[in-house]
Amino acid sequence: MQVLNFVDGAFQNTPQVLENVTPSTGEVFGTIPRSGAAEVDKAMAAAKRAFPAWSKTPVAERAACLERLADAVRDHADVLAKEEARDNGKPLSLAAHVDIPRAEKNLRFYASGVQHYASESHAMEGEAINYTLRKPLGVVACISPWNLPLYLFTWKVAPALAAGNCVVAKPSELTPVTAYLLSTWVKEAGFPDGVFNVLHGLGPEVGEAMVTHPDIAAVSFTGGTTTGARIAGHVAPKFKKMSLELGGKNPAIIFEDADFEDALRTTLRSSFANQGQICLCGSRILIQRPIYDKFKEALVAKASKMVAGDPLDPSTKLGAVVSEAHMEKILSYIGLAKEEGGQVLCGGHRLHPEGVEGGFYVAPTVIEGLGPACRTNQEEIFGPVVTLQPFDTEEEALALANDTAYGLAATLWTTDLKRAHRVAAGIESGIVWVNTWLLRDLRTPFGGVKASGLGREGGFDALEFFTEPQNICIKL
Repeated sequence: MQVLNFVDGAFQNTPQVLENVTPSTGEVFGTIPRSGAAEVDKAMAAAKRAFPAWSKTPVAERAACLERLADAVRDHADVLAKEEARDNGKPLSLAAHVDIPRAEKNLRFYASGVQHYASESHAMEGEAINYTLRKPLGVVACISPWNLPLYLFTWKVAPALAAGNCVVAKPSELTPVTAYLLSTWVKEAGFPDGVFNVLHGLGPEVGEAMVTHPDIAAVSFTGGTTTGARIAGHVAPKFKKMSLELGGKNPAIIFEDADFEDALRTTLRSSFANQGQICLCGSRILIQRPIYDKFKEALVAKASKMVAGDPLDPSTKLGAVVSEAHMEKILSYIGLAKEEGGQVLCGGHRLHPEGVEGGFYVAPTVIEGLGPACRTNQEEIFGPVVTLQPFDTEEEALALANDTAYGLAATLWTTDLKRAHRVAAGIESGIVWVNTWLLRDLRTPFGGVKASGLGREGGFDALEFFTEPQNICIKL
């Protein structure tokens, strides 16, 4: 498949292109543009021209464009799911039941939400009335990652467009296809030329040019903490808005009174869903000592039985990791864990499933025997690798849970209501799930603390990010 840029309502290629490799086999199946500063300049100019009219377009019309784009996602759901699986390596079943339906919901949620977004007013006891206008920012950059390609791409562009901004968006160069397909339906959805532009290419080339462009009013980025810090270094000195959703090293805290089977089943999913390539996956499993051995044995038994296969096979539950380079990174961390004194209880090696032997597959890996200060417990691996650590008391569980530079998400398993509230409030993270995982209400704020990011997405928080408040005071 030949992926193209979408700029000012037209498809364009670049003199140089990049190969697109499917992780399931390691084979090249298409090309994408290798965009740079010249392409960014064109997209920015188009978006800047389109902004005055789009920002004044009635909210209902902007919402209708998003609804029509959501209709296109719904109508092409089967194609999108298949291409997501081929492009990313994730199981087709996951793409079909999670990624693509969520992409449609993102578009519909903000089509509706922006129509219910009310401004504030404050009366000054008969002296004056203040009211707040929420004004679109201008041209915004939306940069999304490879792990949930269309899911997180739409999560950014939908509120930006709904709020009246024009968008220059970049999906990951590793997973460009579904964003490209979305761009093919932009015109039929009714978006004016220049309002929604999609560029493809490498982060240090096109991404860097986007975030440093003088006409960018805000940057919304999801990806690695190192890249986020680099973006902040460019954007912060220019006093521009940024939302950074970065890495995680999320704890799963399992108390002895937890519903054992529910905790086991969900922890297996939160460890290895999407091959562990979800920023919300629990990679540090903290287990209260009385049930440590029982839980460990049950988790290892289930993880050992997980079978990798061709992502396009509807029966596959464990697919490939996103690239050869990422596979090597994951395997290197498993090697590091052994050097640090860890014991690999299952997995720890590359897999070669029948029929897709050349793909990038890693066996689900469970490791114990590592202290909290080890690099394996401190650094984000972003693969099907989890560590086990025992604890005795609530205080010890909290100390272990908070003992990283990250603070994105956590899961907490207990049937003690008081303990659930007490421990959840003590966890340093943007999200805590109690007796569940990845149960998401799109109205709630999403994001992390510490090295896991800056700002919040979701609900009206996203609409507030993509707008600038203006207070107007009327003396009575």
